[in-house]
Amino acid sequence: MIDMNLLPHAEFMTPGLDRDRLNRLILDGRKTATTTLLVEYQECQEPLPQPGDRSALVDSQERPIAVLVTTNVQIEALKDVSFQHVLDEGEGQSSIAQWREEHEAFWDSISPDLGGIAIDDDTKVVLEHFKVER
Repeated sequence: MIDMNLLPHAEFMTPGLDRDRLNRLILDGRKTATTTLLVEYQECQEPLPQPGDRSALVDSQERPIAVLVTTNVQIEALKDVSFQHVLDEGEGQSSIAQWREEHEAFWDSISPDLGGIAIDDDTKVVLEHFKVER
């Protein structure tokens, strides 16, 4: 059995209602993908996720609640994100435009922490698929 406390943390959104909602979607199996700005990895000097990587999904109190296993990783321009990926994110958006609007609003809110990056069609994003290890 894996000691979740020894794994890197997988944190979705900021602690609170949004994280709790996304964690429920993950644990229910409806959310199997996420999108991160490539620049976030670069700014934090973190390696990109790789298939087979394991991480501890944490709740709003930073407690591990499940083990996630990365199954696929792609880097795409924002304009090339597919509707299938939107569906795999499992957050209920009914179009790529709606998905992009919601994601851009979040990314704009963290932009100052990333050197004030401007989001456009060519912005590189990391598309990660994962599963909950049972």
